[in-house]
Amino acid sequence: MSETGTEPRPLTRELPDPLAASNVRYNPSLEELRELAAHEETTTEFGSPSYVSEFRSRSADRTKNAVDHEFDGRDRELVDDAVTRADEREMLCVDRRMGRHPEATFRCRLFVPVDHARIALAWANLFEPVEDPEAEPDLYTVQDPDYDETAIRVLPDEGFTAVLGSDYTGEAKKSFLRLFMYRIKQRGGLGLHAGSKRVRVRDADGDLRTVGQVFMGLSATGKSTLTSHGCWLEDPENAAMLQDDVCGLLPDGSVAGSEGKGLFIKTIGLDEDEQPELYAAATDESAILENVAVDEDGTVDFDDDRHTANSRAIVQRDELESADEEIDLARIDQVFFITRNPLMPPVAKLTEEQAAVAFMLGESIETSAGDPSRAGESIRVVGTNPFIVGSEGEEGNAFRDLVASLDVDCYVINTGYLGEQSKDVGVEESVTILTEAARGRIEWTEDDRTGLTIPESIPGLEIEDYYVPDHVEDYDEALADLRAERREYLETFEDLRDEITDAVY
Repeated sequence: MSETGTEPRPLTRELPDPLAASNVRYNPSLEELRELAAHEETTTEFGSPSYVSEFRSRSADRTKNAVDHEFDGRDRELVDDAVTRADEREMLCVDRRMGRHPEATFRCRLFVPVDHARIALAWANLFEPVEDPEAEPDLYTVQDPDYDETAIRVLPDEGFTAVLGSDYTGEAKKSFLRLFMYRIKQRGGLGLHAGSKRVRVRDADGDLRTVGQVFMGLSATGKSTLTSHGCWLEDPENAAMLQDDVCGLLPDGSVAGSEGKGLFIKTIGLDEDEQPELYAAATDESAILENVAVDEDGTVDFDDDRHTANSRAIVQRDELESADEEIDLARIDQVFFITRNPLMPPVAKLTEEQAAVAFMLGESIETSAGDPSRAGESIRVVGTNPFIVGSEGEEGNAFRDLVASLDVDCYVINTGYLGEQSKDVGVEESVTILTEAARGRIEWTEDDRTGLTIPESIPGLEIEDYYVPDHVEDYDEALADLRAERREYLETFEDLRDEITDAVY
């Protein structure tokens, strides 16, 4: 039985019992895993291991789940093959705990062939060790990179994922996080592809207050940067990162974390000045690099995309000054939708229905983590979450109802350019916006031309210089076209309530 009360349905074939099977090495230490992966390692100048995989992004177009897709005989055959092959080869079995929240803690079990120990090593560094080695897991993944077909098959109700024909670590990571979010939804909450942060600041009256912030955005839009940023605060003010990637909004307003040990960060262009904490963690000996440019002598170049623009590092929370010991947010107060739409202002405050529109639009840019062939293109992903299981329209309805019942303030924040790269909204500007929003010191005004609630003033920022219509040629026509396109898009979701579609901005 799951610690959260869900009983997974049994598979048609049984996975090996790691405590009894002679072909399974159960829960080897991290040191042992690194030794087993030595044949693929290049040691960096920092003493950390670096690996290059054959697959360098998720195989989204090869992924099916049994809730949203028709599962035929071949799909079940693929699942059975994954289980059967796990019983016939020398395998590693690693158990980890995902989450700590009383309503959202899961025991996860990963099977991977010994020859691909680096996958187990990387994955094991993201989640915390389990306490009882004999307890049954809630969620299972078998990753078999040597299979002759690339296919990811997910059985959400059984709590099982088969990752076949891919050696990308991100598939193992997301196999569990996808089902984490599915389980949260089954409990009346909502899984979020989001970072979470606790900020303690002085408000407009000088009183110290705690604000829970959540950041929703696709990879490479600034989510990790903003979530981990210390906001240049000094005692008694402070900012603490709780989660970087996936969390769960529960009906009581708490936000459950998932990853308690490490972060899977993107490293291309990682800059010591712009992202000092992430840079320091990625250059520590505890980091694990994947598809990063590393020369034979160990020299690391984060700007070199010789392997892929989706280069990654597993870094430890302990190496981030801004990372808190806790991973759960006691109370959600503010949600920020990160976009790079050039027609959006640096920040706008949204109504509950507009927030649901922002959730459904999920406007961003494609990255090499999703579809490398489309990197840089404008895209829409509901909830900025490509891992939703179930009706996307119902997720939008649920989001609207949750933020309304919890009285959450919602914003859209542009971390890119205004217009055709006319005005850059940089890290300094974005962090100033987040900090002053937490302090409650932004003065807001209803703007007829943009149709949004935008800042009239922000301490420390000449916000009048960032008025979008001043930076976009034929702004009114462009905005009208965008609204029509957005509405047409929202109307494709049959389950989405009309009041949300009608709130398109």
